[in-house]
Amino acid sequence: MTDMSPLDDYTVVDLSSGVAGGYCTHLLAGAGAVVVKVEPPEGDPLRRRSPSGTESPAGQDGALFQFLACSTQSVVADPDRGEDIGFVLDVIARADAVVWSPGSRLAALPELFPTALHERFPALDVLTLTPFGLDGPWAGRAASEFTLQAWAGAIGWRGLPGRPPVSVGGRVGEWMAGTFAATGLLASRRRRIADPGGQILDTSVLEAVALSLTNMHPVSYFAEAARPRDPAPMSLLPGVHATGDGWVGFMCGTGQQWLDFCVLVERFDWLDDETLIAQGERERRRDELTAHIDSWAAARTTAEILELAASLRVPAAPVGNGATISAIDHFVDQAMLVEAPRGGFLQPATPYRLHGKASLPPVEPPPALGEHTSDWRRRVADCRQDLDRARPPGPGGPLPFDDLRVVEMTAFWAGPSAAQFLGTHGAEVIKVESPARPDGMRALSLRPVDEDGWWEYGPLYHATNTNKLGLGLRLDRPRGLDLLVDLLDTSDVLIENFSPRVLDSWGLSADLLHQTNPGLILVRMPAFGLTGPWRDRTGFAQTMEQASGMAWVTGFPDGSPQVPSGVCDPLAGAHAAFALQVALAVRDRTGEGLLVEVPMVASALNATAEQLVEYTAHGVLAQRLGNRSPSAAPQNLYRSSDPGDGLGGPLVAVSVETDEQWDALATALGAPEWTRSPELATFPGRKAQEDVLDACLAAWCAERTVDEIVALLWGAGVPVGRVAMPHEPEPVQFDHRGFFESVEHPVEGSTVVAGSPVLFSRDRYPAHRRRAPMLGEHNRYVVNALLGMTADEYAGLEADGVIGRGVRTDG
Repeated sequence: MTDMSPLDDYTVVDLSSGVAGGYCTHLLAGAGAVVVKVEPPEGDPLRRRSPSGTESPAGQDGALFQFLACSTQSVVADPDRGEDIGFVLDVIARADAVVWSPGSRLAALPELFPTALHERFPALDVLTLTPFGLDGPWAGRAASEFTLQAWAGAIGWRGLPGRPPVSVGGRVGEWMAGTFAATGLLASRRRRIADPGGQILDTSVLEAVALSLTNMHPVSYFAEAARPRDPAPMSLLPGVHATGDGWVGFMCGTGQQWLDFCVLVERFDWLDDETLIAQGERERRRDELTAHIDSWAAARTTAEILELAASLRVPAAPVGNGATISAIDHFVDQAMLVEAPRGGFLQPATPYRLHGKASLPPVEPPPALGEHTSDWRRRVADCRQDLDRARPPGPGGPLPFDDLRVVEMTAFWAGPSAAQFLGTHGAEVIKVESPARPDGMRALSLRPVDEDGWWEYGPLYHATNTNKLGLGLRLDRPRGLDLLVDLLDTSDVLIENFSPRVLDSWGLSADLLHQTNPGLILVRMPAFGLTGPWRDRTGFAQTMEQASGMAWVTGFPDGSPQVPSGVCDPLAGAHAAFALQVALAVRDRTGEGLLVEVPMVASALNATAEQLVEYTAHGVLAQRLGNRSPSAAPQNLYRSSDPGDGLGGPLVAVSVETDEQWDALATALGAPEWTRSPELATFPGRKAQEDVLDACLAAWCAERTVDEIVALLWGAGVPVGRVAMPHEPEPVQFDHRGFFESVEHPVEGSTVVAGSPVLFSRDRYPAHRRRAPMLGEHNRYVVNALLGMTADEYAGLEADGVIGRGVRTDG
């Protein structure tokens, strides 16, 4: 398959502007799709974005745009010319999908609005990216990622004791939204192949933020536990600490890892203190513990600490940033950072790899503004075609993956979320867990481990494993591995996120599995990759956030970097679901299965691309700014006059990103004296007086309630948001879109589970049609119905402990 790229039969017109749409089409173009970016004569605003948030010099495309626009085409059309609008519609008539977001003069045209495009081209998929979604009481309101984080509950819980809450830096929510969007678009593409007819795919950035930046389904936990999760682990201890030559980050996710860490930092007395196993107790004694950890780390280099940590299997990583990421040995060895096609700077490589006869196309340079306009004008002139105005088939057809059987061997959040996406859209997902060592999410139980059935009371397990069947299988017992291989012979996909050495120890290579099932797609999600210096290191989401630069830009300028704490799990899961669909596109055309490698850290590096490309292109190093922004002023959290409740309620987030928003803010405030300086009319002037503006705006907010502030500023068109807690986000918009769904469980009762940020207009099926399985609940179905074994054979397997329906600790 040397002359075919996976998506080279797929054409996408890009009417978006901004990071979310740019990363969505970047992923599609990287897999071979023909992406045609339609721009007004002044070009996409992203072309002019610079490290400081101001415009780049005339004629120079910013490094971030160059990265996102690799392998795409550019067509220019003037929205003031009717002829050009007709030309754009002719281009769209030849496409399979459109990606749309507000923010450009073209996107604002009535003829190019999503509903108008869907009406005119009913066979076309129209994917939209908006702050709140296309409908609902908040649709169309002003927002920035900062205020979306506030509304979603992604700020109120994050921070260090004694400091204000802090937002996640780097606009990670927009990168997440773009990934979710690309993944949803490919699912709809597969649906269209089986049952032609397009739809609107309505993507909400707010919901992407709520799903990924609020730490593992806090609404689900609150629904079952009737209390929020203890926020102490979110600040991490041990966390990020200064070394003799930089910063190093730790993540002790288990009791054993804490004990190993005590050995690492030479505090053997801590080993004997059983109370310190609990993160909450460590948090209570933060000052005492950090004093020693900081002193110990400062006396050693980052490299020395990482070597010691690896020998003790303590999860650790250097805290990377735009200046240091390119020198990290594993990234160099694995070519995770590559030279930009036009040279001049480094950029992240594609965040997944295909192993087999298929390959991804080489990365092409980004287009000059309007570079492909003449080609497309000739193309539409040479081949006129009538617009398809026939109505598409109604809902109720096949789901995108209802022809797939997926075997899932994953744990915690990243791997389960990838398989959950497939189950949401119709796949039969069989989750394989060992009764001796089930998914670690079950250990986060609301019941003590000495209570029978404790493993069925895990809210986070319930939230991440809907739409799956459960198989309890011991692979360390005779016949266990044989049963797994037999099941894989009847399946389409295997998803696993063990350490690479685990599958190796079982002899389950892709070559071996393809001997009996040549169409099997094997998706492997190791923390750092299948090869390289870090291959066998233990990795968590927090480790990826430290190494990739996410932690570097989160926190206050006078403090240590802080991990977002969790975002890299759903980020990796969404990338894995995207990469799997690229492999499916190959198999649908050739019948051949592939090995797909999706290192978690590669997804993180892509989501922090701006730090790397801006530093290597311009020498500008992104920094921690607390709740400020390089592209907004004023922007911060402000206390209202409401009484304090300890949960962040009295805080509001305000963000002014444009000159128009500044005018709206000044008008809403009654144009007080401090808003009237002519220098404040432009962003550089406001940025220069940021401290003064902060103080004045803080004084104004302190005299008003949150509700009063939000009503006045939002009504005027200023991005503003109440700082919610993650378990209690403002429900109005979420309820309208049905984002949270109630799910009944036979043991725990009712819980609430977050859905998908991408709503399909044609197929409005519930996201959670089946609750999470109990351990081994579907053993008989798998063994008897799928594998064709007899009742006596089943009984023998159960008696020998090969299969089971509960946790067993008897060896």
